[in-house]
Amino acid sequence: MKIKETPGRIVFKVINTIILIALAFVCLIPLWHVLMASISDPTYVTQHSGIIMWPLYSEGHPVTLKGYTVVLKNNSLIRGYANTIFYVGAGCILTIIFSSLAAYCMSRRRTMWMKYLTIMLTFTMFFNGGLIPTYMVNKYLGIVNTRWVIIAMGLITIFNIIIIKTSFQSLPASLEESAQLDGAGHLTILFKIVLPLTKATIAVIALFYAVGKWNEYLTAAIYLTNRNLYPLQIILREILIENSGSSEVDLSTLGNYDLYKKLIQYSTIIFATLPILCIYPFVQKYFVKGVMIGSIKG
Repeated sequence: MKIKETPGRIVFKVINTIILIALAFVCLIPLWHVLMASISDPTYVTQHSGIIMWPLYSEGHPVTLKGYTVVLKNNSLIRGYANTIFYVGAGCILTIIFSSLAAYCMSRRRTMWMKYLTIMLTFTMFFNGGLIPTYMVNKYLGIVNTRWVIIAMGLITIFNIIIIKTSFQSLPASLEESAQLDGAGHLTILFKIVLPLTKATIAVIALFYAVGKWNEYLTAAIYLTNRNLYPLQIILREILIENSGSSEVDLSTLGNYDLYKKLIQYSTIIFATLPILCIYPFVQKYFVKGVMIGSIKG
């Protein structure tokens, strides 16, 4: 049914559009500033104090990609990049598998004591043992200073399980009954029927986890001491805050390193955020549908 366009509704749409455009501008302008600064002449970047809307250069000082050249030669940064991709990839697969298994069990309508189990699981969303007990448990398990500690921390969250569970419950019960009549077991129903029909919710959960794991810093700072296992965020901290982490790179071609320091920092930020920027547009279409399916009980 078409909604009548009243004057009040038209005013609301105009104001809403202006606010959304302003919010989009506020979100995009820092990234645009960093991108333009990363290809500008370092002399002008150092002298410029405001937002850079276009590359800063003049005759004899063309747009430069030296910052990206240095970043690509930084072995620590490349190693951290590879580690983070591994942590995100392995974590996404495992969190979807384990969360879906838990959500499937909780979504079964004839499961005994499920009400009490749901209450117990929900309790852990608000109360936990804290940092020291968690560290002791991980140390007892022998996963401190290993890749597994980064993957295991935050692998299963009750919030994600509840969202997926609600999405599973929105499917007609007749689908499961028909599959069972054809001899399908629970794993067949889950992986061949339920998950394909709720892929929008699964995609949203996977992206939430991937973004969180990509930006995660504290877990690695607490549990890792081996530099070969450092994720990207630890290396970024060394480059952006401590002004270190570039010792593995030959900087003799740059001349004055202090002059190129900001350029390297800007190039590192773009280099680190590029994968998320590339993946996000392809998954964004699932956001509204996936969250709505997983948040409203049908």
